[in-house]
Amino acid sequence: MLYRVYVIELARKVYSEHARFRAANPQFNGVLQCLYVGMTSKTPQERFAQHKRQSLSRKGKDLSAAIVRNYGLYLRPSLYQHIDPMSREEALRVEKGLTLELRRKGYAVWSN
Repeated sequence: MLYRVYVIELARKVYSEHARFRAANPQFNGVLQCLYVGMTSKTPQERFAQHKRQSLSRKGKDLSAAIVRNYGLYLRPSLYQHIDPMSREEALRVEKGLTLELRRKGYAVWSN
């Protein structure tokens, strides 16, 4: 199975309303956007829709991230479309690396 890494823009109010998000992004100066970085075996569009509707797995586990459900605005393909589908292990590494890269550039980023 192949996985994709994707980026969602979050509403800026996440920074003032979500203490853990704020603590994870001490470098944020408010100039750039607040983002969520994730990985999925679905298309980024399908995964975003899943986050927004609070989908449950067959075992009743919540498949959505509350931060995206509450603050997610839209996908940011310009930040991930250059990344090819990959194995799950590679996607985990790329997700972490992209999160760090975006933070270095001045974005506020959340990733699981």
